[in-house]
Amino acid sequence: MANGNDSLLGIDLLVIPNMVAHDASALDLVGRTRVLRQRLPGTDLLEATDLQTISSRENLAQALMLRLLTARGALAALGHASYGSRLHELIGRNKTDALRNLCRAFILEVVAQEPRVEDQAVEVTFHPDEETASSFVFTLAVKPRAGDAPIGLTLEVGL
Repeated sequence: MANGNDSLLGIDLLVIPNMVAHDASALDLVGRTRVLRQRLPGTDLLEATDLQTISSRENLAQALMLRLLTARGALAALGHASYGSRLHELIGRNKTDALRNLCRAFILEVVAQEPRVEDQAVEVTFHPDEETASSFVFTLAVKPRAGDAPIGLTLEVGL
């Protein structure tokens, strides 16, 4: 169902069910079955499968996650060479404070790319107690331009 923020924050296909993914294998279009009032013409079907959508604040959170998880340049062949993040450049490097600061810079670049949020992140907080020797865990909070309360998401980035 559409609401006032849909025009500002958008509607898109749902690809991160429950806003949780441990790797890219869970990222795919999500279907939903709906019961029809009458049979589809020429068939005996009383059900149809649609692609599930996501809207408003949840759509913006999903868009930020996908932008962070997509390597910049991966969509160049589709005409979106600058879409994505540089977080993939951290893979294989030794975990240091300097690398954590570089991770923060890459996160802030993504925030600056997203036109539906204020240019600066409200918060980027790392959670060292939840990290492994080869990962960073951070929470990103951004303020939608729609004037809503900040949206937060937590991600783990493997090195």
